[in-house]
Amino acid sequence: MIKGSIVALVTPMNPDGGLNEAALRDLVEFHIDQGTDAIVAVGTTGEAATLDYEEHCQVIRCVVEQARGRLPVIAGTGSNCTREAIELTQKAKDLGADACLLVTPYYNKPTQEGLYLHFKAVAEAVAIPQILYNVPSRCGCDLLPETVARLAPLPNIVGIKEASADPVARARAIRLSCPEFPIYSGDDASARQLCLEGGAGVISVTANVAPRLMHQMIAAALSGDAATAAALDAKLAGLHQALFLESNPIPVKWALKALGLIPEGIRLPLTWLAPRYQDAVRQAMTHAGVL
Repeated sequence: MIKGSIVALVTPMNPDGGLNEAALRDLVEFHIDQGTDAIVAVGTTGEAATLDYEEHCQVIRCVVEQARGRLPVIAGTGSNCTREAIELTQKAKDLGADACLLVTPYYNKPTQEGLYLHFKAVAEAVAIPQILYNVPSRCGCDLLPETVARLAPLPNIVGIKEASADPVARARAIRLSCPEFPIYSGDDASARQLCLEGGAGVISVTANVAPRLMHQMIAAALSGDAATAAALDAKLAGLHQALFLESNPIPVKWALKALGLIPEGIRLPLTWLAPRYQDAVRQAMTHAGVL
């Protein structure tokens, strides 16, 4: 099982919106050096929604090649089209990803039966570990605990990233019927509590900016050291908030540019961070000791 602080990696882009593969490879090295436990490539934070199929595969290939087995790579391969999700998941497997992250189908609002059949179809079609991803605020549907309980016995469904309104409460509900099913927080602000209560880790936006501190905090929480986890999380709390002052990944890309790790590039319809929010992000970075 993959555990710990898993970065939801940004996709570096040039000012014209083109991919910057050199910066992407440098980010992989940065996270290996900083102790990040695993990487999610081409998730929400990686702007999967605006990458075409070839770019999607290019990012996965690049991250896998650069990681060279030094940490696990989880490829975002979800879609609101089941056939496309199967195709992307198979491609990620072929490219050498260690696991896939599959978001709930967005926009078309499937029923719980539709969600079950969707994830079941992908799991049965591609023999790679798969992590479910529930984020109702973005997708317009909610993967309920009873549906998770139906999916959990499938051999290659190995966990869920929970990013509902209250991930800690949802994790408790899931554990009632699936006590051993790995649950990853999809919310940095509540990740410490979820891990203290038996979660497997966090798939994190904050880890882009403060990877070592996030690794240390989550490691403390996973070991049951609540006091150390709380002290470390206090340094990160400002980032947990400031990195969502505008839609993710707008603030985190600005922060990484401020650190000199990526160029100033983001793809429409997302825009660069508004000036009125930049001081708040900078102050949060300073408080966390990264700037």
